[in-house]
Amino acid sequence: MTVHSRTPTVRSILFTLNGSIIPVIWRRVLYTILLSVVVVWADFHLYTLKVGLNAAPLTLMGLTLAIFLGFRNTVAYQRWWEARTLWGELIIASRNIARQTLSYLPDASPDSRRELVQSLIAYTYAMRHYLRAKDPSADLAPWLPPQTLAAVMAAPNRPSALLAHIGVAYAAAARAEGASPILLAAIDKELGTLSHVLGGCERIQGTPLPYAYLLLLHRTVHIYCFLLPFCLVALVGWFTPLLVGVLAYTFFGLDALGDQIEDPFDILPNDLPLDAYCTTVKTDLLALLDTAPVGADSAAMAPR
Repeated sequence: MTVHSRTPTVRSILFTLNGSIIPVIWRRVLYTILLSVVVVWADFHLYTLKVGLNAAPLTLMGLTLAIFLGFRNTVAYQRWWEARTLWGELIIASRNIARQTLSYLPDASPDSRRELVQSLIAYTYAMRHYLRAKDPSADLAPWLPPQTLAAVMAAPNRPSALLAHIGVAYAAAARAEGASPILLAAIDKELGTLSHVLGGCERIQGTPLPYAYLLLLHRTVHIYCFLLPFCLVALVGWFTPLLVGVLAYTFFGLDALGDQIEDPFDILPNDLPLDAYCTTVKTDLLALLDTAPVGADSAAMAPR
């Protein structure tokens, strides 16, 4: 995802291409503009053949198309926002589990606590690669022991397999340190949140908008933009290419933007910045590990 300033300048609004929809739709817009030039030329020079239509088809189709595009983009944005909310829950739950690990398992060895917290970092990377159908081994290797990594990589659903390993590891650590069942229940609740996030992201990814609906919308947008010059030439003359370019940019842009945000886990400029979310979890959890641990280890690590 491309992040821009919240107070953009006029120059950036008019000329910025990074994160804009223009690189996706410029060929379609250019085609409609060139078609408009041909239509205007024919209308002015082929006096025996007038190609102009009245504005009634343009008005009726434009109203219908605007309703379709508005509904489709609203649904696509809801999917995008739900995915963002789920990843926000993942970040919060990871911080909570790491804090509970450091605060309520003070007698566990530093290596044991570090391994537990690092497995949470690995889970965020496993989630990102799973949603993008990519190999996570390079990002998981620094955070997991070799045996755990091999078991996770052999599973069909790697985040789910890793979460099962994390649950077993925390249960074993809590029993070894004599932690109360209440603490174990609290940690299990946060692990349940991680499982909920995974299931929610799978639901979004595995349930796209109906293809027949999208096909109808794409075809209608192209037909509408194709008819634009024929409906406008009698009204605005040589200004037709300019007006057609603006309208085509709007309708093609809304159509393409809906395609991008419908799958929020992709790597397109307007999708969710999953890489940044993983970096946030890694940075926050490593910062917690670098703080002075609570309990017996504190005295050993205190400055002398």
